[in-house]
Amino acid sequence: MDTYSFLRELADSWVLLILTLIFLGVIFWAFRPGSRPLHDDAAAVPFRHDDRPAPGCANACPDCRCGASDFLKGADHG
Repeated sequence: MDTYSFLRELADSWVLLILTLIFLGVIFWAFRPGSRPLHDDAAAVPFRHDDRPAPGCANACPDCRCGASDFLKGADHG
């Protein structure tokens, strides 16, 4: 049996089985009991600081030529 045929047979049988088991393991790990609080926390990351506005420029740069309100509106900074 040449190398190509051996690797092809291996990939068609055992590697396919191993990858299927890994896939099922990852799915089970994601939906395991008790993981809901972790997923809820990860889903809330983009919204953690929505209760206060983003920090503005407030003329903190040494050569600042913009106002804080212009910076928050998207004006070119600097």
